[in-house]
Amino acid sequence: MDEPTTTGTERILVIGRSPSVILDAADILRSKGFRADATNQFDEVLTEYDATDLDVVVFGGMVPPNTKRFLREEISKVNGHVTFVQGLAGIAGLIAAQVEGVTSTAGDHNGIAYDTTKRTVQLTLQKPAQVVVEAWWATSFTPPEPTSTSLRVIDSHFDSGEYSVPLPAEVPPVASFVTVSVGTAVRAFTVGAMPAEVMRMVPTGDPTQRPALPSVRAVVTHGND
Repeated sequence: MDEPTTTGTERILVIGRSPSVILDAADILRSKGFRADATNQFDEVLTEYDATDLDVVVFGGMVPPNTKRFLREEISKVNGHVTFVQGLAGIAGLIAAQVEGVTSTAGDHNGIAYDTTKRTVQLTLQKPAQVVVEAWWATSFTPPEPTSTSLRVIDSHFDSGEYSVPLPAEVPPVASFVTVSVGTAVRAFTVGAMPAEVMRMVPTGDPTQRPALPSVRAVVTHGND
């Protein structure tokens, strides 16, 4: 069987709120060969970017639901091949891994799963492969610049067969995630959900909503600017 591959030339647009997160995510994707841009100017997406040229659109968690719905509908009207991704958290490396996961150009020939009860990554490898398991979790939820950290759990060559990789105890049970790459196939899983107080920060469009989020500097990138 052929290894899953990614072309690396896909056009990616990361739409989120935190300047550092979306810019770092775009930088990581560019370092991997993608054509990636980032913006937090939701009302300007359709005028600043060519919707027909987008392959993947990533929405951050702080993009209001109505805004996501509108942009999905408008982009889909002119672009039938675009893939929409809901970012799992404001963690740049995690966002980049999610994009890698949806841009694989070949099928997944290896079983990759996450057992939430046992907190273990389950692998069924049909042939030898390089396996990388990385955990990610939030360390601060203070808007507009959340912080996070990561831990490389394993980075080794595995023979074919079945494996169970446990997550270390230091990976917290909330606001935590794991990414798994087998060869060039990448998958992302939620370990612990985002806390309710963070989800309540998501703008609803209601001007009376509290707490109000602080203002952020405008981000609209084009190419490598």
